[in-house]
Amino acid sequence: MSVVARDCRAPETRRLAVSRRALVLAGGAVLGARALPFAAKAQEATPAGGETRVIPTTMGDVEIVGTPERVVALEWNLVEYLLALGVQPAAIADVEGYETWVTTPVELGPDVADVGLRWEPSLESIAAAEPDLILGTTDRDEAIYGQLGAIAPTLLLPPYPTEEGEDPIADINETISTIAEALNRQAEAEAVIARMEQAIADGAAAIEAAGRAGEPFILTQAFTDENVPTLRLFTNQSLFGHVVSQLGLENAWAGEPDPWGFNTVTVEALVSAPAETNFFYVVQGDDDIFANQLQDDPIWSSLPFVQAGRLYPLGGDTWTFGGQLSVERLVDKVVERLAPEA
Repeated sequence: MSVVARDCRAPETRRLAVSRRALVLAGGAVLGARALPFAAKAQEATPAGGETRVIPTTMGDVEIVGTPERVVALEWNLVEYLLALGVQPAAIADVEGYETWVTTPVELGPDVADVGLRWEPSLESIAAAEPDLILGTTDRDEAIYGQLGAIAPTLLLPPYPTEEGEDPIADINETISTIAEALNRQAEAEAVIARMEQAIADGAAAIEAAGRAGEPFILTQAFTDENVPTLRLFTNQSLFGHVVSQLGLENAWAGEPDPWGFNTVTVEALVSAPAETNFFYVVQGDDDIFANQLQDDPIWSSLPFVQAGRLYPLGGDTWTFGGQLSVERLVDKVVERLAPEA
């Protein structure tokens, strides 16, 4: 998956008007012990009038008049941002895939239309959804930007994670704030960000109270690739690696990350991990390389943290490329593993 660097060009400003309808909002605000107050408050949002807002993007400035109400999202993390803001999209790319791989407290509505695959969306289906706003990413959708813009105002946002040296949390906060500005939902975005930041702070306090602060960790998403057990090891340049570090743990994997913030390796790469490493892993139930292929592997079995039982599954439904809702979910899972009393 390639990433297109931020573009410094400044094409001609796009003047695109947006029609006005009632916002489509996410349902179900109370979820278990933790509620989503920002989703509930979405019902109280007052759509703006016909004012014009200029949204700067890597493709140039986009002018939006009024409040978009029907939004099409062509990448799954963009869908998560919309749901976090209390907005159900009119259509997304690959509904089935989203519902299979992405788990957040706010569910996708039953009436959301499908516009094809993320890497090959159907322009005809997008147009049929009658969007007021289209959200896409620069790595996948730049080639069809002109065609998308002919359908509706289009914001192409740099994909997560960020360029080297940037703060992954600041990056997702900037993205949701940009979307919120386009939708006149700035207050909701501030609430989402504050909630996530509080979850991280609370999680760090729980880890410290449990006496686990400063311990090393490795975070991996593991799977079989051409019959070979394969691991994505997340560096601190990735969102999830960075978040776990913010909980007070030390990332034991310091490889040179690819543009998405991880390294793809085999089990041999783990031999230098500290003995006290906390090994967090995401695997699918039907492709659990640790319970299957590596169960009797001599290298895996010899690793000190394996022998010590410092293995912590995060569940196959943990989405590692999401936004603020996914971050909260990760924090909860890590704290449950290391500080269950919290």
